[in-house]
Amino acid sequence: SALLSLANVSFSLTEVKTYKWLSNYVSFAKYGCVKQGSPGSPSCHCGFTLSPSLKHPNPPWSGGGAGAKSLSFRGWFPSGELTPASGQFSFQQGGWGASLADKLVRKCDVLNRGFSGYNTRWAKIILPRLIQKGNSLDNPVAVTIFFGANDSALKDENPKQHIPLEEYTANLKSMVQYLKSVDIPEDRVILITPPPLCEAAWEKECLVQGCKLNRLNLVVGEYASACLRVAQDCGTDVLDLWSLMQKDSQDFPSYLSDGLHLSPKGNEFVFSHLWPLIEKKVSSLPLLLPYWRDVAEAKPELSLLGDGDH
Repeated sequence: SALLSLANVSFSLTEVKTYKWLSNYVSFAKYGCVKQGSPGSPSCHCGFTLSPSLKHPNPPWSGGGAGAKSLSFRGWFPSGELTPASGQFSFQQGGWGASLADKLVRKCDVLNRGFSGYNTRWAKIILPRLIQKGNSLDNPVAVTIFFGANDSALKDENPKQHIPLEEYTANLKSMVQYLKSVDIPEDRVILITPPPLCEAAWEKECLVQGCKLNRLNLVVGEYASACLRVAQDCGTDVLDLWSLMQKDSQDFPSYLSDGLHLSPKGNEFVFSHLWPLIEKKVSSLPLLLPYWRDVAEAKPELSLLGDGDH
């Protein structure tokens, strides 16, 4: 199984190329997925995560003989931007993507698909390039879509990244519908709202870059609410970071490294709240290959190449 995440702060096009059929894989990005069978960041919030099934036509362990068994695994692609892009760098040390990959070791591989600075308009365009029906990333266990921090930029101050609220809503729905069209149903999709914005801290960053404050937390909240409505309308799971990080008067600026992007504490927060949503989708997945104590001593190939009951 695979999980694909999409986020709106950053996208990275990295993938496992060596023996990728040996395990499930998870990728983080504006789109993300989780794949079953994997052995085994600062934060950005723009990306996808996807979980496909992989089956190599002639896996190296099959021996190529009649009756030889090949293994098929699924993966998970998370996407999102980490600091400085919550999704693109989610696999860095302490990143929520790295934490998920560690948690899913030998069950799912996590692939990162984060693109720094992207919004839903651009993400909707590239999604078909990232996930196609019948390719190696088909049949994901879960997909996360993490956008809004860039879409909610103020039009007058940041017109390139700004996306009108109505279009943002339509783009999210379009991406969910596209996933359904490639056999990824809504019950495998997790939408993630943008986190809150610390205006004081982000304004300092803007001034350093020679520009005015280009985002407002109140506006980000409107996009978070729109994301919640899309999840309700489409029947997907949703992680409401904007509300959770501000609940009970928490010190939410500590979750952000610069007022916008996730800090190490923010990455921990995302992982701790995202994991329960992921866990229910992957809890039934088997461990990839037998535990070492269960490998047959005399003929290990019976355990490693057979059905695992030897």
